[in-house]
Order: sequence, then C-alpha cells, then structure tokens
Amino acid sequence: MTSVSSSPPTVRSRSLSRILPDYFGSAGSTFLTLLGCGILATIAWFVLDWAVLRATFDATATREECLARGGACWSVIAARWRIILFGIYPFEEQWRSALACTVVVTIIVVSCIPWFWRFWRLASVWVLGTAAFYLLMRGGVFGLRLVSEQNWGGLALTLLMFATTSVLGMPLAIVLALMRRSKMPVIAKTTGIFIDTVRSLPLLAILFTFAVVVPFMLPDFLVGEKLYRVIAASTLFFAAYEAEIIRGGLQGIAKGQEEAAQALGLSYWQSMSRVILPQAFRLALPATINQFVITFMETSLIVVVGFIELLAAGNAAYQTGEWRFAYVEVYAFVAAIYFVFVFGLSRYGAYLEGRLSVGRKQDH
Repeated sequence: MTSVSSSPPTVRSRSLSRILPDYFGSAGSTFLTLLGCGILATIAWFVLDWAVLRATFDATATREECLARGGACWSVIAARWRIILFGIYPFEEQWRSALACTVVVTIIVVSCIPWFWRFWRLASVWVLGTAAFYLLMRGGVFGLRLVSEQNWGGLALTLLMFATTSVLGMPLAIVLALMRRSKMPVIAKTTGIFIDTVRSLPLLAILFTFAVVVPFMLPDFLVGEKLYRVIAASTLFFAAYEAEIIRGGLQGIAKGQEEAAQALGLSYWQSMSRVILPQAFRLALPATINQFVITFMETSLIVVVGFIELLAAGNAAYQTGEWRFAYVEVYAFVAAIYFVFVFGLSRYGAYLEGRLSVGRKQDH
C-alpha cells in the first residue's frame, strides 16, 4: 500500500513566493516597502482615531459636545441628511424623491442583467421607469403636488442626469461613430467637425450656453425647461467622446469580418448590429466604463447653472452657524455615496470584461 506523503503547494504559498521578492528582494525595495507600510499605518490610525474612536455618533449631540470629543461629528449627518439627499425638494414630499431614486437605481441594475439585453426589453424597462420617475418627481396628477424641475435636487437629480445622459447619449454616439466612418466624404467630414468642435469646448461652456444663451436664440415654444436643455448639453458632450471610443473599437475589427458578413448575405445594418458592433464594444469596453464614471462625476458641474445636485446639496447642508465646523463629515458622507456608485460601476465593468473574455475564448 502506498500513501501520499506530500500535498501539492497551495495557491497561497505560490503567490507569496512570487510576491515577496518583489517587495523584499533588495535593500532598496525593502526600505520602500517598510516606509510605505509605515505611512499607510499612520494614515489608517489617524482616520480610525478621528472617524471612530473620538467620534460622536449621538444624533442629539450638540456642537459643543462634538467639539469637546475632538473627533468626527457624525451628528451633522443625522441632522442634515434630508438636505444632502433631497436638496430643496419640498420637505413633506421627499418620500417621492426617495422613491424616484429607488426607481432609477432599479432601472440601472435591471439593465445590467444579461436577460434584458434585448432592444424591446430594455426599451420597456426604461420607458416605464422614466415615466414612473417623472410622475413621482414632478407630480401634478393622481393627487400628487406639482413640484417644478427647479426644485429638484440632491441624489435624485444626480441620478437623473447620469441615467438620461448615458441612455440618450449612447445611441447618438453609435450613430456619430458610424457616420464618421461613412464612405461619403460630406457626411464623414461634417460629423468629424461636429465631434471635434464639441470635444474642444469645456463642458462648463456647453452647459452655460444651453442654459443661458440658447433661450435667446430660439422661439419660445422651442425653449423648454432649463433642466432638459442641460440634459441635452450633457448628452451631446457624452456622445462626442463616446463616439470616438466606439470608432476606436470599430477600427480594431479586421476588415475581413465585414466582408464575411456581407458574403453571407447580411445587409449593412444587419452586419453592423450582429457582427461588427458587438465586437467593437468588446474592444471599447474599458474606455466606455471609464467614460460612464467620468459622466457620473461630471453631474456635479450643473451647479454652475443653478441646480442643487448631490455635491451642492452637501455644501448647503453645513452652511449654517451651528454645523459650519462639520464640513469634513458632510463631504465624507457625500464621497461615500459617490464611491458606492462608482465602485459598483467599476466592478460591473470588470465582470463584463471577464464574461466577454470567456465568450471570446469559447469562440476560438
């Protein structure tokens, strides 16, 4: 009888054997590793001491009690969370803004599920979800009090800007990318000039133009609400950048792919929708996820045209004599909200890259 006397090395031991020489392989790398660990440990202890050990968590604590402990005063969040999340939306109607936020988050999550990646399924989700969002936020029917778009704010406005900019901007970006690759020089050149013009302007200038200048250039019946003009400006800006990202993905596809699709009898639009664009999106996925993250962050710029989005609402939350000292805690809370959404978006992008990589390996 024989017995197994040794087991194969574990993944952990192999990983450590490969990692340790990178950090302690020489005197210089050892010094930098220890120095980095020391700096990180010092920062971690400072944050832990300020945010937890000496912090005040009592929702009824006063300014003097917070200052006496010397740590973070999280009481300001308990006192001001309504302003941070809902901005200047009417106090007694804020349940509608909270429900609208839930609707937007649900739409985004549902759209990330592969089963819904069909045009009519996605279109149905977004049409119904958008209608529910506007019904809740604006009201005016079913006994809901009418709330003007000028009073929308906080997290709901940030999510609205991000979702509508992305959903409206992506189809426009695809069209622009295809037009720029057109074999008709007039269309290709005109599209290129449009994209380059939009990309050469700061987003702030475009937002200000649509919010303030455009009403003087259009007849009254075409002006519309300022919020929708701002969304249109953000959508154009997103589409111009995303069009170049998609065009880069299209250039990475071998010319033989399109010729093979046409040899099978597929029309131009069939070959694009079924063969070329899916492969282009695989190549452009990391840059596209990065563009979504940038777009989410850029929603904070609409404060320059008079809207109180999440960051501006946080700024307003501590602008009183009582809580003015606790601005760091307010910004930390707002940063945590941004982090949750951006981290979730980044992880979903990593999941998609893995899923598409598996599909590509199986194709081979």
